[in-house]
Amino acid sequence: MAVAMASCGSTLAVYTKLVAIEKQPIFKTAFFGPSFASDPVKLMSTSAKQRLSYSLSTMIPKASATAIEDGSYQDTDVVPTPKVIIDQDFDPNATVVEITFGDRLGALLDTMNALKNLGLNVVKANVCLDSSGKHNTFSITNASTGRKVDDPELLEAIRLTIISNLLEYHPESSAQLAMGEAFGVEAPAQKLDVDIATHVHVYDDSPDRSLLVVETADRPGLLVDLVRIVTDINVAVESGEFDTEGLLAKAKFHVNYRGKALIKPLQQVVTNSLRYFLRRPTTEESSF
Repeated sequence: MAVAMASCGSTLAVYTKLVAIEKQPIFKTAFFGPSFASDPVKLMSTSAKQRLSYSLSTMIPKASATAIEDGSYQDTDVVPTPKVIIDQDFDPNATVVEITFGDRLGALLDTMNALKNLGLNVVKANVCLDSSGKHNTFSITNASTGRKVDDPELLEAIRLTIISNLLEYHPESSAQLAMGEAFGVEAPAQKLDVDIATHVHVYDDSPDRSLLVVETADRPGLLVDLVRIVTDINVAVESGEFDTEGLLAKAKFHVNYRGKALIKPLQQVVTNSLRYFLRRPTTEESSF
């Protein structure tokens, strides 16, 4: 799958190795495997909420200072849409994360340190600026294995860590992110209806796999829930891309059933299961 950073004309490569404070691994599940014994998503949501409620008042001046230095915060009335892309396909040896928020993003050193605290190494960082804004990309590996991140819970923890740091250093982004409802200084004015926002499709990708595409309203823990639902149907998730674009989450997963592409009846089962789960919050018990 193509990543937005591929179109950048010039990049500044900064190679940084961050050694984890704790050597013991946090997660040991196989790539997008069915084991979800631990729940770092709840831990990340709780810790992020506590940290933001404590430090937002002190971090707002820092965000404003960065924006003023870039000449974007006070000169621009329109707040850009924040984007966080987690790509498992672009690099066979690392998980690629891209963060875009117009031209407002700083050096993101605090985000890199937060990823280090999750037991990760940032082996390469690229920064480029084009007409769509500043793109910050990180190539991330698991500190314990030296390989790309292969656990959906840890991938979701990475996503929540980045978003919580984005809310902390750029509080104006909270009105553009679904997470701003819980963690931001200003909740989004637009509320996405789950039924309307949800789209699920399965396409034939090759004889050995299918492409599952999901678009729905974003919320904490969504990546883990999507993978859990699919694996509960005994469909394997090979790799993919998970994009957070403002209030929406867009997922593209390569899936297979026993090493083969999904046949039409199984595609329908996967589609119906995901649609039911993603619409469930708006369904009243009395309707059954």
